[in-house]
Amino acid sequence: MGSERECDGGDEAEKKAALMRKIVERKDSGAKDVDDSTIKRFLNARDLDVDKAANFLLKHLAWKREAIPNGFISESEVPNEIAQEKMFSQGFDKMGRPIGVVLGCKHDARARDLSEFKRFVVYIIAKLCSRMQRNQEKFTIIADLQGWGYSNCDIRAYIAALDILQNNYPERLGKLLIVHVPYLFMKAWKAIYPFIDNTTKSKIVFIENKSMTEELLEDIDESQLPEKYGGRLRLVPIQESYF
Repeated sequence: MGSERECDGGDEAEKKAALMRKIVERKDSGAKDVDDSTIKRFLNARDLDVDKAANFLLKHLAWKREAIPNGFISESEVPNEIAQEKMFSQGFDKMGRPIGVVLGCKHDARARDLSEFKRFVVYIIAKLCSRMQRNQEKFTIIADLQGWGYSNCDIRAYIAALDILQNNYPERLGKLLIVHVPYLFMKAWKAIYPFIDNTTKSKIVFIENKSMTEELLEDIDESQLPEKYGGRLRLVPIQESYF
């Protein structure tokens, strides 16, 4: 969606991006370090409205200074989240987007520290972005809810993750494929749904168990799909994933 808006604008979009940069740099000196692709992503996320996009980016920069003071999140800052072995990344979908796999049943809601969880979300996004191929700015996520139950249900954490993704990493999510969905999860989904913006909603796909491999293969080649979903790749823990 974002790329289409950008293409439609052509020279106009470039002019708006340049104007947006001037506005943001005038209000925040740290914006000089923001690359052009980030400017364009925030601009596209606000339908090329320069003022809205500039304010959007300024809020992000303020959040980033507070949430990521060192400029990145290290593994030493998220030890408990990594120890749960719930996030993996390997392979690319047919559009060249890096694939992340999250195992919902591995999340321990009772032991979760919200601050560390938020850092882990940022860590995950950074790892996925580091695996992006040239001219690709989005990633695909497979959310596997097999075995998910009450001990994994964490509405507050889910909403926090959505807030970080939608308000600080616009135009990054390419697709969210949700598999092995238990009936119990749909109760949690009703609580989460109002917090999902329309752009994100359009990228979420619930996949039925009976056609899971077939549907996943529409987006991901067999050579790039994890073995547990009918493909050939082994799951690689997020901390061990590289380009």
